[in-house]
Amino acid sequence: MAANHGAGSRAVVAATAAAAAAAAAAAKRVQIEKAHNFMRQYRDPESRELKKLSANQFMDVWAHYDKDGNGYIEGTELDGFLREFVASANVTDVSPEAVTDTMLEELKSCFMEAYDDNQDGKIDIRELAQLLPMEENFLLLFRFDNPLESSVEFMKIWREYDTDNSGYIEADELKNFLRDLLKEAKKINDVSEDKLIEYTDTMLQVFDANKDGRLQLSEMAKLLPVKENFLCRQVFKEGIEGAAKLTKEDIEKVFSLYDRDNSGTIENEELKGFLKDLLELVKKDDYDAQDLKAFEETILRGVGYDKDGKISRKELTMILLTLAKMPPEDEQ
Repeated sequence: MAANHGAGSRAVVAATAAAAAAAAAAAKRVQIEKAHNFMRQYRDPESRELKKLSANQFMDVWAHYDKDGNGYIEGTELDGFLREFVASANVTDVSPEAVTDTMLEELKSCFMEAYDDNQDGKIDIRELAQLLPMEENFLLLFRFDNPLESSVEFMKIWREYDTDNSGYIEADELKNFLRDLLKEAKKINDVSEDKLIEYTDTMLQVFDANKDGRLQLSEMAKLLPVKENFLCRQVFKEGIEGAAKLTKEDIEKVFSLYDRDNSGTIENEELKGFLKDLLELVKKDDYDAQDLKAFEETILRGVGYDKDGKISRKELTMILLTLAKMPPEDEQ
């Protein structure tokens, strides 16, 4: 991904420079009323390079362009951001409208190829964090180059930092997590308490979707991403056809993915990690610890769970076959 972003970034720089030059020419040809450009304040007045943003400045940019607060910069929001991003690179204060529709489409194509990792046609907070230069410590909190191997690791971290077993990561618990994350990443403890508080407040603004001042499971999962949810693979999305394609090797691979200690059963955080991945197929973006507990009871009751706190290969096979036989998502 780093190589792709490098090539994509060069293409974006070239496209930005070309668009900025064209915008300057367009501004000279026609009299355009000067408009306030939010991005100009973050560029060096001489070089026009973007300055490194603090955590608070980054959030100001995000809040300014994500006008509807839905967690994405998309549609007219994205058009506005790109127009101002390009126009702000000009030495003269040209209006964002100097970027023509044709230039905008070309620029958007370059930007989305470079930064729209999940190819959904919009920019989320993590994608914007890759686009804008930011102070190093804050950027490390997004863990671009170090996602977790599996949801088993995620659930172990969740248990470690949910110290009061409330089913949420509250502000103080989040601050402890961020402190340890930076320590591990930089191997030194050079982040002040004030900075940690700033980072904690900012990450809550970013990831606390329901604005209750704490992170539930699904919100923490966005802050602490996993490389891949194996259960999201196509074989589990094809209904009866998917079940027919499910092989013994597929089942064994899933089992070994969650049986991290090679005990021959899936238990404790292994079980919670498996159920979290399974829950994400059903509830997608909004679930908490109570949902996970209720889901555990429902799923395990359905496979004749023997209440020993473990899942065997046979029980896992029953669950996966049931999952694969479900109708495709758009038919459910």
